[in-house]
Amino acid sequence: MEKAPILLFAYNRPAHMRRAIESLLRNEEAALSDLFIYSDAPRTEADRPLVDQVRSLAHSVTGFKTVSIVCRDTNYGLARNVIDGVTHVVNTYGWVIVLEDDLVVAPYFLRFMNDALRTYQYEERVGHIQACEFTKAPLPPTFLIRWTGSWGWATWKRAWQLFNPDGQALLNLLEEEGLTREFDFNGKYGFTRMLSRQIAGKNDSWAIRWNASLFLADVLSLNVGRSLVMNEGFDGTGTNCGGGGLYDSLLYTQPLPVTKIEPIEENREARRAFERYYARTNSFWAKARRRIVRTLKGDFGA
Repeated sequence: MEKAPILLFAYNRPAHMRRAIESLLRNEEAALSDLFIYSDAPRTEADRPLVDQVRSLAHSVTGFKTVSIVCRDTNYGLARNVIDGVTHVVNTYGWVIVLEDDLVVAPYFLRFMNDALRTYQYEERVGHIQACEFTKAPLPPTFLIRWTGSWGWATWKRAWQLFNPDGQALLNLLEEEGLTREFDFNGKYGFTRMLSRQIAGKNDSWAIRWNASLFLADVLSLNVGRSLVMNEGFDGTGTNCGGGGLYDSLLYTQPLPVTKIEPIEENREARRAFERYYARTNSFWAKARRRIVRTLKGDFGA
């Protein structure tokens, strides 16, 4: 059956990108999948050598059905690069699988994503598939939740049309409808603050706007309780990622079956598990303790 195209967004981390590609190639479906690599242009001349290495690596990639490389002439930044790339490919193909260069995927990642895309293709209340699990809670293999993660995800053209890039408009609606506390997992994590910072230009997050767009539309995400994605970007090399090991995940190396969940509604116990996770990891003392431990280890990431 036809496989969804894969988008890989890269900047200046050739070693991370190599591991991401190698992990994709361990999926049997890679040979049947079109790969699109989006290489952003350097922000500064100091970044150019590593960007050139990324582009050289991109042009050497084989093992996929096709490989298409988009080399930006100017620096888009992550958000603009992702929004433009996803929009173009999903409007052409109807669905898409999205990765960034610091993600390593399990051997059955592509099988799961394609199975999930087909299973929920016509289910309007499901707009997103997320394949990374970091809470380490006793969750079911798959579940529905009113939240979107951005580490190894997929969507359809019908859902991406709900994306609103206007952060201020999204924040206004969350406040007008009295939804900020629920959006923040009962106040346990500052997603609303993250959106406010995006509006103020203090972060370049497309993901917080995608999260808010689907949340306001009451559209759910299919999440996994067994992680098929591991984020290696918390080593201080990423634009928005610091250290600390807070979101470590262990790759699940067995097939993860997709059975359509009925009825289509949020798993409230899963939501409570996320609330407990954020309450445990996002409190003042938890953050202070992590910062002290990281400093003692010489890890000065954000």
